[in-house]
Amino acid sequence: MTAPTPVITRELSRARLAVSLIFFTNGIVLGGFAPRVPAIRDHLDLTYGTFGLAMSMWPVGALLLGLAAAPMVRHLRSSRVATVGMVASALAMVLAGTAGNVWVFGVALFWVGATDAWVDVAQNAHGLRVQRRYGRSIFNSFHALWSAGAVAGGVIGAVCAGADVSVAAQFGAQAVLVTAVNVAVYRWLLAGPEPQSVADEGAGEAGVPQHTPLRSIPWRTWGLLLALTIIAIGGGWTEDSASTWSASYMYDELGATAAVAAFAFIAMQSSQFVGRLLGDAMVDKWGQRSVARWGGSLVAVSMGLALAFPSAWGTVVAFGVAGFGVATLIPGAMHAANELPGLRAGTGLTILSWLLRLAFLFSPALVGAIADATSLRVGLILMPVFGLLVVALAGSMAPKATR
Repeated sequence: MTAPTPVITRELSRARLAVSLIFFTNGIVLGGFAPRVPAIRDHLDLTYGTFGLAMSMWPVGALLLGLAAAPMVRHLRSSRVATVGMVASALAMVLAGTAGNVWVFGVALFWVGATDAWVDVAQNAHGLRVQRRYGRSIFNSFHALWSAGAVAGGVIGAVCAGADVSVAAQFGAQAVLVTAVNVAVYRWLLAGPEPQSVADEGAGEAGVPQHTPLRSIPWRTWGLLLALTIIAIGGGWTEDSASTWSASYMYDELGATAAVAAFAFIAMQSSQFVGRLLGDAMVDKWGQRSVARWGGSLVAVSMGLALAFPSAWGTVVAFGVAGFGVATLIPGAMHAANELPGLRAGTGLTILSWLLRLAFLFSPALVGAIADATSLRVGLILMPVFGLLVVALAGSMAPKATR
């Protein structure tokens, strides 16, 4: 028997728009940071290795405080955690942009990481609530808006870098915009307490058992969660490499100008945006498993060729292809983790997000250390390696779309 098509009310449409705008502002904060990395590093007079260690404070904050996201969402509601956390994250980024020494910079990034971790879980949890009421896949569209925000932030950062606008002025303006948007959309988000399981919202999932004691969760479930986490890391590593290192690689090793150096990040986020706009349809047609395998292949081939035959615009194209390849990896892994049977609502999503950020803890320091010892070109080789891992582990994803 076919389930009845849900009625898309005005309130539900507004909730979808509100979640989309939260994702958009979250993307702006990160996107605006990436093109200013060379200026921040020069201002603080840091080596690649020292800057990488300072950047590690971002995932440290997320790791130490990120696991609080699930209880915060359950007790305070995902709508409040997402909007208030987004404002706090933007203000912490202002502190990072105005830091006068590496210690203040590190502390500011610690709070950027912590608040961003809370927002990450809350906005995704609320987006999944909206998707369940829609009765069809719309989750990739939220992440598409994140990519659109990152592109907008990247363009703003590139323009500001080329026009010699101070980092403090740019980040301050971003904070004002982020605050205004999140305050405005809060009233449109779904009301009421958070569901205790996916069965509370979405009749199609009512048969899934929920909230089994952790000691009784099968090892296969934990294995699936680990595989999903590695797939998410494969997508996240490409994003992190673009945001943290692409501008420095283009500027320092390929001889690009500061404005042109920003285009690798912009290309990655732009193509990722397109991939996420198309992602729901691709997953519905071919299944997340096939989409993930092809995505990992695109990352491995494009970045492998770009690093083997380095050129400025070849690197821009490669980051663009890789961005399309990873477009659905993190949303797909998050959705699958949140639906794992036996786990309380938000638990799988929080664990995956926490482990993803654990990888980000080592990413900047590892790439920075390799770059100091050899070159950034060598440090970025880990990107195609993760692309191959995604191909190998894609079997843990759903072979076809689940409603």
